[in-house]
Amino acid sequence: MAERDANQQVPEGPDDDTERAQTPHLDESVRRIGAAGRATLDSALDTGRALRRLVANDLALARSAMGRALAWVAVAIVFGASAWLLVMGMATAFLHSLGLSWLAGFAICAALNLAVTALAAWRVSVFFDYAGMHATRRQFSRLGVGDESAKPDEGTDPPSCPTPPMPASTAGTGTP
Repeated sequence: MAERDANQQVPEGPDDDTERAQTPHLDESVRRIGAAGRATLDSALDTGRALRRLVANDLALARSAMGRALAWVAVAIVFGASAWLLVMGMATAFLHSLGLSWLAGFAICAALNLAVTALAAWRVSVFFDYAGMHATRRQFSRLGVGDESAKPDEGTDPPSCPTPPMPASTAGTGTP
């Protein structure tokens, strides 16, 4: 049985002619790669166009929603202000029923309104200060971009940024 296995030839693979027929020439391979590259580029461009349409439509929706939201905010402000006026009128009448004069009732309600107005004005100024992007301005001024104190024709160099301190474990090695 061992003799039969040794004499029997096992096919090692496809013929060289069949293999060459299946493998395209170099110019055909280059054409296929070019076609695949064009297909990939077309797909990327189509994806970019779809993303641009999505962003444009999303911005249009946001713009429309913002307008409608502002309209409803105006309605809420009008009705909230009229309700507040009615509450202050009732508070003034209640204070008068307690024995205070009309002038004293109006003065107490006015003082309450002025205190709330001052609190709101203070909070608005704080939030507008937050909106000033001070940290971003500091970083830009460190880089010399948008420095409002120096004029561009004065020829001043941007301020040098200090080197950050090295951690104690790597201070002498020269590696960060």
